[in-house]
Amino acid sequence: MSSTSPSAVALGARQGRTLQHWAPEDKAFWSREGEAVARRNLWLSVPALFLAFAIWQVWSVVAVSLPSLGFQYSTNQLFWLAAAPALSGATLRIFYSFMVPVFGGRRWTAISTASLLIPALGIGFAVQDNTTGYPTMLLLALLCGLGGGNFSSSMANISFFFPKEKKGAALGVNAGLGNLGVSVVQFLSPLVIALGLFGAIGGEAQQIMKNGAASTVWAQNAAFIWVPFIALAAVAAWFGMNDIADAKASFAAQAAIFRRKHNWLMCVLYLGCFGSFIGYAAGFPLLIKSQFPGVNPLAYAWMGPLTGALIRPVGGWLADKLGGARVTVWNFAVMALAVVGVLHFLPTNGVGGSFTGFFAMFLVLFMTTGIGNGSTFRMIPVIFLNQALRGVDRHDAVAVARATKEGNTEGAATLGFTGAIGAYGGFFIPKSYGTSISLTGGPEAALYCFIGFYVLCVAITWWFYARKHAEMPC
Repeated sequence: MSSTSPSAVALGARQGRTLQHWAPEDKAFWSREGEAVARRNLWLSVPALFLAFAIWQVWSVVAVSLPSLGFQYSTNQLFWLAAAPALSGATLRIFYSFMVPVFGGRRWTAISTASLLIPALGIGFAVQDNTTGYPTMLLLALLCGLGGGNFSSSMANISFFFPKEKKGAALGVNAGLGNLGVSVVQFLSPLVIALGLFGAIGGEAQQIMKNGAASTVWAQNAAFIWVPFIALAAVAAWFGMNDIADAKASFAAQAAIFRRKHNWLMCVLYLGCFGSFIGYAAGFPLLIKSQFPGVNPLAYAWMGPLTGALIRPVGGWLADKLGGARVTVWNFAVMALAVVGVLHFLPTNGVGGSFTGFFAMFLVLFMTTGIGNGSTFRMIPVIFLNQALRGVDRHDAVAVARATKEGNTEGAATLGFTGAIGAYGGFFIPKSYGTSISLTGGPEAALYCFIGFYVLCVAITWWFYARKHAEMPC
């Protein structure tokens, strides 16, 4: 009888860039080769997701700048432009949720990253002409949703690479560092538009009035700056990442999640966390501008998403240590209180208010959205893996392997699908501000609705996941 060395097994487990054997729950396999492969795929996934978020949220900056460039759009139209990428991105996430098991994580990451070139180039050309029609701008805003869709496929892909006890931290790193694209685009855009970075190939400069004085800007740079990095990230993903043979699954196999109650419950919770993060990020510059006209929104708005993005891995780590449900239930309680604080510091009928207090409360809100993003995404794979293993004889290796694959497949699909539903917050929150302001003169009505939703999330988390004898403790 011949024996096979571990190195031979490792070599035989790969065929091209497809991993034919992948068993992260096997500690020997993980320490021998699994961890190194998983980390390489994670660190190639992060920049691709970072760029996706940058393109997705570039309109939160561009929309604020359009009036000074001579575009004659109403305030409500500007809020629509800020909200439209979230609407299309959330819808695309529904489909992207199921793409990794069908096409493979490496292939889909490379293709979906390359697709970001379409809105990046389109916006760069469109903003150079202030006679560009509103329908064209709205279409380009909707195309930015390609970046939003990438999140669901990216998170589903990374979830396959890591064992259960490390999923929270890994998903937190992927999403948290990816989320940094939101704050970086808001911070970097005002800097790059002040420089003629691309010479003649980058287009002509525009003249704008700022504080009564004329200034020269290259508004197209807010989009063009990302083009070379997108191309590089797509190539790196194609040649450096892996597909997992065991992760292959049909749409029908993944569609089982639509019959799972916990899929829909986690959609509600993730809407409260990520929906708040992306919605507040998209609407924050315009909200500052409408409520505190004397404040430059682009000088402050980027700090909120930065806080939420950096803290997200901590949320995943805390959930690994303390339990996702426990972290989530307290997190939603703090979110509700933070919105109360925002209401307290808002001006009344344009009078009074405190920008310092308002901004501080929003930083707390962004921090809690990040923690909640990490803790809820740790809950999901644990819930579905435990659900699949219930009633399975742990001594039956074949049954355990079958149940584990089923749990991981459904967990990955749920990560993607909840990401899709959560992303609709990026549309509803800015649009709620605009509607509330147009109907009542202020954003207070929208904020009261947010408080009610966070209280509902506290109740759901406590009843199903956090209380003693909960149906699915996690």
